[in-house]
Amino acid sequence: MYSFEEVMSFVEEENVSFIRLAFCDIHGVQKNIAIMPGELRRAFDTGISFDASAIEGFESEVTSDLLLFPDPSTLQILPWRPSSGRVVRMFCDIRRPDGSLFERDGRKILRDAAAEAEKAGIRCNFGTEFEFYLFKTDEDGNPTQTPYDNAGYFDIAPLDRGENIRREICFTLQDMGITPEASHHEEGPGQQEIDFRFADPMTTADNATTFKNVVTAVAMANGAYADFSPKPLKLKSGSGMHINISVTSDDGRDVQDSFMAGIMEHIGEITLFLNPHADSYRRLGEKKAPSYISWSHGNRSQLIRIPAAPPEGRRFELRSPDSNANPYLAFAVLIYAGLDGVRRNLLLPPPTDANLFTASGSVTAGLDRLPASLEEARTLARNSSFLKSVLPSDFLAAMSLE
Repeated sequence: MYSFEEVMSFVEEENVSFIRLAFCDIHGVQKNIAIMPGELRRAFDTGISFDASAIEGFESEVTSDLLLFPDPSTLQILPWRPSSGRVVRMFCDIRRPDGSLFERDGRKILRDAAAEAEKAGIRCNFGTEFEFYLFKTDEDGNPTQTPYDNAGYFDIAPLDRGENIRREICFTLQDMGITPEASHHEEGPGQQEIDFRFADPMTTADNATTFKNVVTAVAMANGAYADFSPKPLKLKSGSGMHINISVTSDDGRDVQDSFMAGIMEHIGEITLFLNPHADSYRRLGEKKAPSYISWSHGNRSQLIRIPAAPPEGRRFELRSPDSNANPYLAFAVLIYAGLDGVRRNLLLPPPTDANLFTASGSVTAGLDRLPASLEEARTLARNSSFLKSVLPSDFLAAMSLE
């Protein structure tokens, strides 16, 4: 953790002119307000106020004042901004005027979930694999529906025209302290994938939010538009945000199976937080996106697969989420669901070792399915006693579910 004095020294030494105080709305869309260095002391001591009634899902006009307090551990230079008069960014905690933490802040909800896991002796690490499309822009810089290239899976230049953009994204992430693990062209025309290294839940959620900002900025600087929507092209592959989770216990127990079983039991109720848009459900059920609640080793047609890895890299991959999810809320509900599985010692069903995209009805007949539409997912969330037990009391109402 940096102190105020250390942050102030950094700002002076790096010729910083603007400090972006960043947070996310209830849907995970990043917002920010920029202050000058002279306002840093006030930000740390008393917070920077903003009109919460203008942020969807936050507050009404009657109780509209909330305050941003920067988290100095998240201090990062934005490399794509000018080097003279630099810009830095810090994520913020959100507080009410009485000093209490704002209950609907995604970072607070995730922090509480991680603390609940730690209290139970369970430690989770998360890693994300982002898929997205690059589209060409018109003469005014507006996005078109023309893919940046017509390359396919793992193709190379010159077919793969996104190679240099991915390279610049990876270097920018490295400059910000985020370590990319792999990048490549995906199946769809203009579709890309970049994965970065796992970390604790909060760091990974902050990095996921930063990642989308970096990709958007670098693509724009190269005359392209980055599209993170789950199904931008009707007949082509959708884009997911696969979530890798590793779970360990302080007492040495193997809790991964029961953690997975908890997620599988609650997946219907929490799918709204993993797949929040109508287009999310046009992606599920085709081209490697799951529709059944199942698991297997290595099998990419499943909801959960266990990748081949050495013991120290043991993890499982949840394949249903997409990039429109709020990562703070997504990780939080997954932690709570997994903890419920561990506490109740839930058992995994047998693995489904079949290609579920081509399997016969005799194979799929006994499997439950993910919600088939946004409305079905909303109904399951609205009626979920589990979600009501782990989320703030008015959270579902703030999402217009009650």
